[in-house]
Amino acid sequence: MKTLIKLESVSKHFGNFRALSNINLQVDEGEVLSVIGPSGSGKSTMIRCINLLEQYDSSGSIIVDNKLVKKGKALREVRANIGMVFQNFNLFPHMTILDNVTLAPMRTGGLSDADAKKRAHALLEEVGILDQADKYPDQLSGGQQQRVAIARALAMEPKAMLFDEPTSALDPEMVGEVLNVIKNLADRGVTMIVVTHEMGFARQVSDKVVFMDSGQIVESGTPSEIFDSAKESRTRDFLKSVLSHEAYTNKR
Repeated sequence: MKTLIKLESVSKHFGNFRALSNINLQVDEGEVLSVIGPSGSGKSTMIRCINLLEQYDSSGSIIVDNKLVKKGKALREVRANIGMVFQNFNLFPHMTILDNVTLAPMRTGGLSDADAKKRAHALLEEVGILDQADKYPDQLSGGQQQRVAIARALAMEPKAMLFDEPTSALDPEMVGEVLNVIKNLADRGVTMIVVTHEMGFARQVSDKVVFMDSGQIVESGTPSEIFDSAKESRTRDFLKSVLSHEAYTNKR
């Protein structure tokens, strides 16, 4: 199995504050990795370092598809191979849904207008909102906008997708529709790193789960190893708290 993303001894400082400490991680082609942990544990910082939205410390290295992630000409190619979906949708409000999805393939991917629209139509159909193509973002629900954001990221045909808490800004009833789209991507073999607070999703869809706290990877393993037989007390305490809250919420 080919390793597509590899982090070696990655740390990140914001001034004197260490947000990440000696992160070692690899994601193989076709693998789905879920990253869980409390707020402020470094999850989002870690995946933002992968495409250099955050500059990691020079003592470590990040390799994507055999290319070192660093500033310079090669960074554009690395970013083209990594789709990113954020907590907030970051769609262009003055552009239609179709134009949001076709912009990057035409501007940086070299596709013709016709080919870009053909690809966009297929992706919008895949995420279930082809009928919204001529609308503007503010005419869509939050769940629909996030599905547009996923289609837009896929439009560049990336080798891997990064999701930074893609459901955290959504109303509860919209969470499922976005998670179903991500699950369908997993089913067709898309390589993904998903930062999430949705424990049921992480258990069901992931090949591997990483638990982070205080900027460190505390524990990693299969979903069964993490959720059913975690070795570290900090992991167990976190899961007990989160799963108890989910059970309480579901009863209401």
